[in-house]
Amino acid sequence: MPIYNAPLADMRFILNEVFNAEQFWQANENLAHVDAATAEAILEEMAKFAQNITLPLNRTGDEEGAQFSNGQVTTPAGFKQAFKQYAEGGWIGLAADEEWGGQGMPKMLTVLADEMLFATNPSFMLYPLLSVGAGMALNSYASQQQKQTYLPKIYSGEWSGTMCLTEPHAGTDLGIIKTKAEPNADGSYNITGTKIFITGGDHDLADNIIHLVLAKTPNAPAGSRGISLFIVPKFLVNEDGSVGERNTAGPGSIEHKMGIKASATCVMNFDAAKGFLVGKENEGLAAMFVMMNYERLSMGIQGLGASEFAYQNAAQYATDRLQGRSVTGVKSPNQPADSILVHGDVRRMLLNARANNEASRAFAVYVGQQLDITKFSTDPEAVAQANNRVALLTPIAKAYLTDTAFQATIDAQMCFGGHGYIREWGMEQCVRDLRIAQIYEGTNGVQAQDLIGRKTIKCGGEYIDEYLAEIRDFANELDSSLNFIKDATLDVVTEVEMVTHFILESAKENPEFSNAAAIDYLHAVGLLSFTYMFAKMASAAQGKSGEFYQNKLSLAHYFIQRVLPDLTSRILKIKAGSDVIMNFSEDYFTNQG
Repeated sequence: MPIYNAPLADMRFILNEVFNAEQFWQANENLAHVDAATAEAILEEMAKFAQNITLPLNRTGDEEGAQFSNGQVTTPAGFKQAFKQYAEGGWIGLAADEEWGGQGMPKMLTVLADEMLFATNPSFMLYPLLSVGAGMALNSYASQQQKQTYLPKIYSGEWSGTMCLTEPHAGTDLGIIKTKAEPNADGSYNITGTKIFITGGDHDLADNIIHLVLAKTPNAPAGSRGISLFIVPKFLVNEDGSVGERNTAGPGSIEHKMGIKASATCVMNFDAAKGFLVGKENEGLAAMFVMMNYERLSMGIQGLGASEFAYQNAAQYATDRLQGRSVTGVKSPNQPADSILVHGDVRRMLLNARANNEASRAFAVYVGQQLDITKFSTDPEAVAQANNRVALLTPIAKAYLTDTAFQATIDAQMCFGGHGYIREWGMEQCVRDLRIAQIYEGTNGVQAQDLIGRKTIKCGGEYIDEYLAEIRDFANELDSSLNFIKDATLDVVTEVEMVTHFILESAKENPEFSNAAAIDYLHAVGLLSFTYMFAKMASAAQGKSGEFYQNKLSLAHYFIQRVLPDLTSRILKIKAGSDVIMNFSEDYFTNQG
C-alpha cells in the first residue's frame, strides 16, 4: 500500500518562520483568535484524518468508482462514513464565517489542511471542496434569507453544493449557454437545460444538494452580460428549513473518466426545476467567479498534494530498491547491490519533485495570505494591493502549480521503473488522478491567456510591476551570505520585467502574439514566483543550525542551478513571436499527404 506522512515540519517552517503567521494573525483584529498553537493542532488533526481515514480509501475508491443506477449515484464503500466524520469534525466550515457555523480560519492555514486531503484522496476531497466554493458564492451574493437557509446546512455537511456552468456546446465561452430560467408568479424560476462535467452533481453523502446554476432569463442581453445565477436544490426546502419534495433536477448519467473515478462527475438535467435567483438578474457570472477563483487555487493545491504523495513514495522506493553499483565504488557492501539513489538521474527526478513541493507549498501560503488580507484587513490600501496580487497570481496558482506537479508525478513514477506502471504501487493512479487538474476550472492554456491578456496587457503591466517591485525590494534586503539567491532573484526580476515590456509592445502590433506567448509567459512568471519563495525560505533558514535548515539552503542551491535555467528557454520562445506558429494554414493540420 502506498505511504503518506504529512509534511508537518515543512508546514510549520513555512507558516512560522517564512511568513511569521502568528504575528500576521495577531496584528489583525479579525484574525486575533488564531495563534500558532491553534494552527498546529488543526494541522495535526488533519494529518491523522488524512493518513488514517482518506488514504486507505484512495485505491479502493478508484477501483470501485462512483456508480449510477436508476437515476441515483452512490459513492464507493467507506466514503459516506468518512464524509460524515469529516463534517462532524468541522472541516467543511474551517474557513467559513462563524455566523454560519464556521470557524473563521485564515486561508494561509486552510491551504495546508487541504493539501493533506488532496495528497491522500483527491476524489474524496472534491465533494466538500465544491460545497465550500458554493458557500463562498452564496455568502458574497445571496440574500440574508438565502444565507440563513443554506449556509449553516452546507457548512455542517448536512447538505452539499455544486457549480453548474458547462454545457455540451459551451465550456470556456459561457456567453452561449442555452439553459433557460422562466420566471414564476411567486418569484421563483423554472430552470430548464443540461449541464455536463458537474462534480458531485449527485451522490449519497448528504441529505440535499444545492446546485448553483447559470442560466439566462427571457430577453437577457447576449453573451456573458446576460447570465444569471440560481439556487436549484435537489430537494426543495420547506419554510421550516427541512427537506421537502424532490425537485425536477437530477443526473442523467455519470462520466467514465481517466482518473478521480470515485468523484461523481455528472450530466445534470434540469426539467423546469424550481430555482431561486441569487443577487440580481444578468450578474450571475460575477457571483460564480467567486467560486471559480477559489476552486482555481484549490486545483493548485491538488497538484501540490499529488506531487508530495508521489515524491514520498518514490523516495522510499528508491531507498529500498537495490540495483547496480555506484560508479564511484560500492556504497552498500553488505547488500547485493546499491540503492538506486546512487544514480544521479534518480536523484535529479526526486530533487525536481522535492523542489517543486517546497516552492509550491510556500507559494500557496503566500497567495493564501493575500486572500486573507482581502478578506480580513481594514486597511483599504492593503486590500487594493492584495486584490491586484490575487488577480495576477490566481492563474499561476492554478496552472503553474499543476503543470509542474504533473511533471513531478511522472518523474516519481519513473523512479519506480516498470513497477510505476503497476497499480499496487499507486503511481499510475496518482498520475491519472492529477491530469484533470490541468484541465478543469479553466484549462491551463486559458489560465495563461488570462495572465497575459487580462492581468498583464489590459492593465499595462501594472499588476506585474507591483509584484516585481515587491520581489526586488525583498531581494535587496537579503544578507550578503545569501548572494547566491539574492543575485539570481534580482536577475530573474530584470529578465521578467524586460520580457513583459517586450510583450506589451509586441501585442500592440500583432493581436495574435499574446496567445502564442501565453504558456511560456505563465511559466516565466511561475519561475519568478518560485525563485521568490526559495529566497524567502533561504532567508528564514540562514544562520540556523541543524540539518533541517541546511537542507533548505541546499535545495535552494539546487533550484537556482538546475531548475531556474528553464527561464532562458521560455523567454527565447516568447521572443520568437507568433508567426512561426500562425503561418501554417488550417488545412495543414488535417492534410496528411
